Amino acid sequence: MSVLAWIALASCAAWAWLLLGQGLFWRTDQRLPRGSVAPDVWPSVVVVVPARDEAGILPVSLPSLLGQDYPGRAEVVLVDDGSEDGTGELARELAARHSERYGRGLPLTVVSPGPPEPGWTGKLWAVRHGIGLAHARGEGAPEFLLLTDADIAHAPDSLRRLVAAAGSHGLDLVSQMARLRVAGAWERLIVPAFVYFFCQLYPFRWINRAGARTTAAAGGCVLLRTEAARRAGVPDVIRDAVIDDVALARAVRRSGGRIWLGLAEHVDSVRPYPRLADLWRMVARSAYAQLRHSGTLLAGTVAGLALVYLAPPLCLAAGVADGDAVAGWAGGVAWAVMTGTYLPMLRHYRQPLWLAPLLPVTALLYLLMTVDSAVQHHQGRGAAWKGRTYPRPRTASDQR
Repeated sequence: MSVLAWIALASCAAWAWLLLGQGLFWRTDQRLPRGSVAPDVWPSVVVVVPARDEAGILPVSLPSLLGQDYPGRAEVVLVDDGSEDGTGELARELAARHSERYGRGLPLTVVSPGPPEPGWTGKLWAVRHGIGLAHARGEGAPEFLLLTDADIAHAPDSLRRLVAAAGSHGLDLVSQMARLRVAGAWERLIVPAFVYFFCQLYPFRWINRAGARTTAAAGGCVLLRTEAARRAGVPDVIRDAVIDDVALARAVRRSGGRIWLGLAEHVDSVRPYPRLADLWRMVARSAYAQLRHSGTLLAGTVAGLALVYLAPPLCLAAGVADGDAVAGWAGGVAWAVMTGTYLPMLRHYRQPLWLAPLLPVTALLYLLMTVDSAVQHHQGRGAAWKGRTYPRPRTASDQR
């Protein structure tokens, strides 16, 4: 057989393994656990929102938190992380308007912790300050913390559903992958694939098994028991993590906590990414950190993406052109399986199904974004976000 045929067969074998041996990652039915019941007494909750230069997005997202229909004691703490666009003052104005209009709403506190100390990322420094403020409340520490980003909008019953799920199923961390905005052409091409790749890397079914080794969370919406956070040493133990949601989930699981992750139905990201450059920055800022800043892992990832996503259509086309039957049919089968596994995610995002065969194009873009992430890191511009650049976290071997 030709080299091309062997590549096509290897791609076929890879897709057979992904289809059957990777936790049914392609399915989208992992939603908040069914059978959750309301507690007799609703526990107290503090919602912590780290925000840096978010004045443009807060009018869409913050009212959804202030308007939560939650029967227990709850409040919102927005931590203004050195914003220069009036984020904190706008948040106070939005809370005043909400109270004036509706006569009710969760109380809002806006605090500014100052610049992060060395060794801390800005977001986790803000989260630390918000959690510390929650612990200092005169009524005592809340039973739960809801860690949510400033660009996340919640349905009115979101907090109620999260707390009911955690209480009914004995969960210490409940996280939902917010439905990302999909409006423009580039968002349609890239955003559903972003979630698809995440699910492939961290199959939700594996994560949700008690005692599983695969662990992750989605940082936009994390309900966390305060006691579990204390037991895990969060956020101090993950203070330098660029991919803070995965690091948080691992810390909680290592300390014996039970976690759950699924796709959201009532939680939406409202941040727009209208241009390819916007989406490129979103992915590239943390892609190399996901690979632990390892050149070896980068090379393996590039080779894996090429074999799994790029080889099938190329082998099919080359096999048909050259009369290589094995390369043609093996490439076609691999491409068909790839396309079929992507359809559920497109349905979840209510996107046209004809986008599914274009997944190799999106994978090529992600491959280039990942390489660019490594290049930026080595140029001193890695993990850059809103005017800050974070170095690779130091490991024990670095300190010898």
